[in-house]
Amino acid sequence: MIQGALAIYGRLGAYLRPYWVWLAAGGVLALVVSAMEGAIAWLVKPAMDGIFVRRDLLMLKLVPLVLFVVYVVKGLARYLQSYLMAAVGERVIATIRRDLYRHIHGLSLAFFNDVHSAELTSRVILDVSRLARLSSTVLVMAIRQVGSIVALVTVMFAREWRLTLFALVAFPFIGAAVRLIGRRLYRINKRAQERIARLTILLQESFTGTKIVKAFGREAHEQERFDGVNRRLLELALKNVRADEITEPIMEILGATALMTALWYGGYQVVNGSMTPGTFFSFIAAVLMLYGPVRTLSRIFNTVQQSTGSLERVFEVLDTPPTLVDRPGAPALSGFTRAIEFVDVAFRYPTAAADTLSGISLSVRKGEVVALVGMSGAGKSTLLDLLPRFHDATGGRILIDGQDVRDLTLASVRALMGVVTQETFLFNDSIRYNIGYGRPGATLPEIVRAAQLAQAHDFILATPEGYDTLVGERGVRLSGGQRQRIAIARAFLKDPPILILDEATSDLDAESEFLVQQALAALMENRTVLVIAHRLSTVRHADRIAVIHEGRIAEIGRHDELIARDGIYRKLYALQMEGVA
Repeated sequence: MIQGALAIYGRLGAYLRPYWVWLAAGGVLALVVSAMEGAIAWLVKPAMDGIFVRRDLLMLKLVPLVLFVVYVVKGLARYLQSYLMAAVGERVIATIRRDLYRHIHGLSLAFFNDVHSAELTSRVILDVSRLARLSSTVLVMAIRQVGSIVALVTVMFAREWRLTLFALVAFPFIGAAVRLIGRRLYRINKRAQERIARLTILLQESFTGTKIVKAFGREAHEQERFDGVNRRLLELALKNVRADEITEPIMEILGATALMTALWYGGYQVVNGSMTPGTFFSFIAAVLMLYGPVRTLSRIFNTVQQSTGSLERVFEVLDTPPTLVDRPGAPALSGFTRAIEFVDVAFRYPTAAADTLSGISLSVRKGEVVALVGMSGAGKSTLLDLLPRFHDATGGRILIDGQDVRDLTLASVRALMGVVTQETFLFNDSIRYNIGYGRPGATLPEIVRAAQLAQAHDFILATPEGYDTLVGERGVRLSGGQRQRIAIARAFLKDPPILILDEATSDLDAESEFLVQQALAALMENRTVLVIAHRLSTVRHADRIAVIHEGRIAEIGRHDELIARDGIYRKLYALQMEGVA
């Protein structure tokens, strides 16, 4: 565990290198604070012997003044050192949080299929926040406390080395106790962070699914789930408190034993005249001051152990290799002029036992509208996810104008495409922001034009703030059809040469669907469109229709051609027509 922790903290140290000047300055200031601690203990002897024993008036004037100066220097140095080190710690945390967020966005959709979004939220916010506490506490306190211990021990040895050995006899036992407690704190806190992540997941699911919870009367069930996780988290928290707080009594008892021995031996030396009262009390002051930094240092060690699990969880995500990256020297695709080709394409999800797609070969010419139809789970959405490289094909190739999309930059491939997904997602912001998300920097007239094309303009004007109306979390303040039209407007604004419509009209009522279909018909002119639809009536006029069945292309042709065959498409169409009738 120690070697692993050292490796983890070595990586954390890499984030500190840009601030080495600040760290060096903070280290110097920490040593100044430590030197002032030693000076305070040192001044006890001249104060006792000079003022109270010899009754020296010069010492009466000088020692209090020097003591005041020492405290002023200590206070200023302590403030500056605390600020510098805390500032470094907070900047490091901000950098780690930024790198973590950027890395997560660089991972493939397959990663997000395996990890709950609330788990990632927990790592970005809670685990990184623990690191903020770690960096601030350790960077601010560690150097200062170690320096203070060295300074005070130096004073102790300078005053009476034999007495110092008595006072330090408890230190090996303190070190052993702190190490044992630290190991337990590490285990407890790693489990606690995992429980917190589970609690975050539970809360997100419960709050976002509150309508379903209420509809099925499952409030009591959700309360039981929450109570179970919350109770286990409480148990771990109490274990953490017991393990953490036991450090203080152990140190107090061991320290008291050493102090008792030093008092007995030192007092005997004073009574015999072998040591002056000033020397003895200077030594005792150093001892009493010493146990403060030792206690603080043990707390720092506990904080490190409590935070190591969080650091591991953060680097676990950072160490997840992105599966979709630009190849070295990959060129950018400047435009789309000829065709999209799927050549013997296969795909299997990482955890799946069999291929989701296999042997898919399809050519889509520029300006052509190709529809993908089939039963749910046939692989239609997966196939279209491969084109913008949300996943990479595990077999075969996907070509744009004869170039494999894996050999091109991700940004240039996706810049050519507008996507409207089956699951409409809106950000908790204004309607204007959500439509404008399709093209940063778009003007309001351009946003309004996109909304008009998507048949969304009229209902937007009817909202309280028009285009500045907030849509709520995931667009909860809008109806399903309104959300879908906002998403379509977002794709229209981008005005790409390639459109991917995955059930783009699935949430529209009959009237809205008619209006959107008209807008789509106008937009599809001189564009290449790949569209998925369960309602076969919406794709009757596509240039070609590909029937996906069990991960393969079972049939392909125009609507009338497929109806003329006694195949899967004809059966699907007949079933839908019966449902309509």
